[in-house]
Amino acid sequence: MTKFDAESAAVLEAVRGLIPVLRENGVAAEDNRWIGDENIALLEKAGVFRTGVPKRFGGLESSLAEQFAVAAVISQGCASTGWVAAAWMEGAWVASLYPDEVQKEIYAGGSVRISGGLTPTAMFTPADGGFLLNGSWGFNTGCRGADWNFVAGLRELPDGEVEPLYALVPMSEFTIADDWHVSAAAGTGSFTTSAENVFVPARFVAGAEALVTGTTGDRANAGVAGRNYGLITYVAAMSIAVYLGVAKGAYDTFTERLPGKPIAYTNWTDAREHPLVQLKVASAAGAIAAAEALAGGFVARLQDRADAGEHPTVEDSVTVRGQGGFALKLLKQAVEDLHEVSGASALSRHQAFQRFYRDMEGLSRHGMMTPNTNLELQGRMLLGLDPDTLYL
Repeated sequence: MTKFDAESAAVLEAVRGLIPVLRENGVAAEDNRWIGDENIALLEKAGVFRTGVPKRFGGLESSLAEQFAVAAVISQGCASTGWVAAAWMEGAWVASLYPDEVQKEIYAGGSVRISGGLTPTAMFTPADGGFLLNGSWGFNTGCRGADWNFVAGLRELPDGEVEPLYALVPMSEFTIADDWHVSAAAGTGSFTTSAENVFVPARFVAGAEALVTGTTGDRANAGVAGRNYGLITYVAAMSIAVYLGVAKGAYDTFTERLPGKPIAYTNWTDAREHPLVQLKVASAAGAIAAAEALAGGFVARLQDRADAGEHPTVEDSVTVRGQGGFALKLLKQAVEDLHEVSGASALSRHQAFQRFYRDMEGLSRHGMMTPNTNLELQGRMLLGLDPDTLYL
């Protein structure tokens, strides 16, 4: 069992106590298409937004296992809140890949919320001392409550080729479109953000290759062992924490309703007594336990690599993607099994179970996380083929 740092353990204990209120706030989060100020304030007070911040700036510098556990527990209360919290925690870690001059500004408060638009749907045009940024980013999770935005774009080189770049830009520089109208994960507030001729100083811009491989310079933590997880691999691993929490939340809210619940149009007065319900509950519990064990394995693998002062290998990254995809497949099936025997009463919007079900269905469509894509990726490697992707 992973031993947690005392401060990170305290954060985990604090968020466990928030599960009931996060569930209670779920309907309002959907109605408002945003998790709301109360959820953010509760997570802030619990110390969640300090987990990815280096200790030298007043943060907790929590390990991957610690951050994973926190994101999973938050997601047991509310999938949307967990998805937003995980995104902001990931963003806080990403800032540690930038030069110290940037880190000092980003981490000035010891707690920070950074959203991200990782698809290069913008252009960087060189300007005196930096770049002008123009473009838009859809699915920009948590943008309404973020301090900064981590965005991707392209710079055209003199030879006509393009170079992918990432920038950290104050969220106040973006406009946010009111376009998040969805049937799942509605509370994530993943609106489209846009930048029009926004000047970004050169120090806040880094090459995608350097960020992904952890080779950006001028930072005191560049050679520090323990927190170098690889950008894409880290994001993929942390995302599985949310799915795990959602499945656990669905399981809890399903089983809590069972005692004394009759099965309509039958003689069964307690659903717990029905063999099919028993089968589905056991299958879901087994799938969740298997997925959690699988995730624990690849989280430990990444931490061992980081503790050795090494960047994840291609095999490490592909394994995380593939095993993460299989874990998600198990978790999704677990929730679907429970949904099959949930009964019509579970469709009420005031029942947290139906929201966990819909959010699992929706979030599992994420382009980088969908099981089939990631299993194909790992299958290529296992068969001796090139992974055939830059997103590692």
